[in-house]
Amino acid sequence: MVQNFHLPPMGFGPGSQPDPSEGPELQYLPLPSGMRTYAPSLPEVEVDDRLAPALAILAEIAAACDVVATDAGTTRQVDLTGLDAANRALVAETMGDGEVSMKCRGVPALRVQESVFAGVWQVAGAGVDMIEVAPVPEASRARAFVPTVPAMGGLAPKGPGVVNAPALIAELMDKSATWQGGTPHVVNLTLLPHTEEDLACLDAALGRGSVDILSRGYGNCRVTATGQRNVWRVQFYNSTDALILDTFEVGGMPEVAIAASEDLADSGARLREVLEAIR
Repeated sequence: MVQNFHLPPMGFGPGSQPDPSEGPELQYLPLPSGMRTYAPSLPEVEVDDRLAPALAILAEIAAACDVVATDAGTTRQVDLTGLDAANRALVAETMGDGEVSMKCRGVPALRVQESVFAGVWQVAGAGVDMIEVAPVPEASRARAFVPTVPAMGGLAPKGPGVVNAPALIAELMDKSATWQGGTPHVVNLTLLPHTEEDLACLDAALGRGSVDILSRGYGNCRVTATGQRNVWRVQFYNSTDALILDTFEVGGMPEVAIAASEDLADSGARLREVLEAIR
């Protein structure tokens, strides 16, 4: 009986792959990197009585973490302007730099850097040098939608190439006016057809607010307050800084910038561990 004859599959078996010695080595795409995790770091200082003010402030910050963790509506601010250089350096080295940073425009302009302890924020500006313990700094909420570029709303110019922007503007303006708390309303531009002219029209319609936020972790997330109340631009980038998710979010402060109660409680415990180790 005649049997079917099957040729071996192409690309398999001896000789099907190039000899590494005969050509360049196979290059793989880089794997994602840059994930930040907490690693305890002890200040490299010799602690004596001169540094007692800094130790007292660190203990005060740890206690504030416990208070704010049980009542997320509260904040605690610790003024650092009275510290001398050595005590200020000890506080700065203990705090370190965490994942979230902010710029708050206004008077005074503020630079905000989260410490390695989630929910413990370093706030600096003209005449301002303090630690704020809160889910998110108070200034970032208060100043967010103070316009640096006013929102034009439906009056934004709609030139050639504008296709879907008018419908999106109407949706965002309506949700902005009616949002009363609860689940945010998200418009996902990544899943919607749009043109460059649509994006320019949306920018003009929504304006620009006073707060910019960058959250660094597995990739980056950039959050920008618009000039339209309750509307944020939230953009996620991968580890090669390519935009992978582009959204408008109508609601309160986006969760990516907020420290949870559990994080604050953990920050208080970890800060006390550091204090015990350096005393």
